[in-house]
Amino acid sequence: MATRTKKIGSIRITESTGNVFADLGLANPEQELLKAQLTLQIYKTIKSRNLTQSDAGAILGIKQPHVSSLMRGRSGTFSVERLMDFLRALGHDIEIAVTSTTKHHGDLSISMR
Repeated sequence: MATRTKKIGSIRITESTGNVFADLGLANPEQELLKAQLTLQIYKTIKSRNLTQSDAGAILGIKQPHVSSLMRGRSGTFSVERLMDFLRALGHDIEIAVTSTTKHHGDLSISMR
């Protein structure tokens, strides 16, 4: 999705692409968005289960400071695969679907149920 810019008075407004990481010009914006969404689901699960960060760390196999980073939305150097492993350890199923597209470049999306 291309960005659109319009001017209202002296204020210039740029419409988002729908991916803040792309809007910021970061490398691999789709991957960064996916990591952010997975990290958010990890956060929600830990909160909903009333786990301490130490208990969550024991379940995930990581130290408490790393859980603290995840709880602050920082996925750090964790890969998408590792974040999915964390979700599985927390009792979630992971489902990946690949479909054909008529576009030059496919889209990446995630659905949380």
